[in-house]
Amino acid sequence: METWAHTQDIADTLGVTREPTGRLRHVAHIGVGARAFSYAVHGKPAPSAPVRVELIGPSGATWAWGPEDASDRVAGPALDFCLLVTQRRHRDDVVLSIEGPAATEWMAIAQAFAGTAGTGRTPLPPARRRQR
Repeated sequence: METWAHTQDIADTLGVTREPTGRLRHVAHIGVGARAFSYAVHGKPAPSAPVRVELIGPSGATWAWGPEDASDRVAGPALDFCLLVTQRRHRDDVVLSIEGPAATEWMAIAQAFAGTAGTGRTPLPPARRRQR
């Protein structure tokens, strides 16, 4: 996850686009697993409400975590989820459907890397954002 995230930093600096692969599933899995940690580094208790995460991998396959009947949900491209949970993109710059208060709060503070709370990213100019 760290290597992937920092390689994204290099790609962004050089202005190149990397082709996403199925290995993103590992980054997404870490991001989902770090939900409680995201709250802990912000000094907040993790909510008990479950969140369903449904991502579309680069091959078109669906990757899912959490109970199917959860009312709080995050869905969309795996790349966008990974960019958000590694704080490589601002929430406004990704194409994710985020439903429910627990999912909304989590995506605002999501952090899949160790250390103190990250500052996140500032939004990209509108012309550089992914289309919804």
